[in-house]
Amino acid sequence: MAAPNPTSIFPLKGYNRLCFLKNIIKNPNIIVGDYTYYDDFEDVYNFEKNVKYHFDFIGDKLIIGKFCMIASDVCFIMNGGNHLTASTSAYPFAIFGEDWQSAMDHKTYPTKGNTIVGNDVWIGNDVTIMPGITIGDGAIIGAKSVVTKDVAPYSIIGGNPAKEIKMRFKTEVIEKLLLIKWWNWDVNKITKHLSLLTSNPENLLNTEL
Repeated sequence: MAAPNPTSIFPLKGYNRLCFLKNIIKNPNIIVGDYTYYDDFEDVYNFEKNVKYHFDFIGDKLIIGKFCMIASDVCFIMNGGNHLTASTSAYPFAIFGEDWQSAMDHKTYPTKGNTIVGNDVWIGNDVTIMPGITIGDGAIIGAKSVVTKDVAPYSIIGGNPAKEIKMRFKTEVIEKLLLIKWWNWDVNKITKHLSLLTSNPENLLNTEL
């Protein structure tokens, strides 16, 4: 039994609105793992358009792990969208030049670092993720959520601002899954154990591999 080819752009025959995302990314500051897919209602090439305020001179990265599932209209707000918040005005005077060009001398706009999405993360339709967020492995983010804080591994979150709804599994199960890191297995091993990966995690944890 052969696994899908991770270098395919469109892995579903006859359907071009779902892609293995890493194969269409052109921006070197967007890093995507194998088998992560993006499904778009209109055009998969919308993905990079939905990574907003991602300016080269800032250097922040969007890093997405393996086997993630990203729905249409997911939007990542990057650090280029940040303004001063501790000053009298948040207005970006300096960008307009002229007599305002020195307004940011010896100052910097706030940055929250890279945005990181773990492995096996499911992000629902029309989710917005704010700058510098880390989303843990195995997390699920409900449709139309606005993610303003880090997301715990194997949690289910939703809302605006997004809050934890529940954990997917018991703490001890989550700890073991995070040690196993099945997404780093050789693809042949993954293919061999699909029945375990698509059933209760206790079955996986109780099997000698």
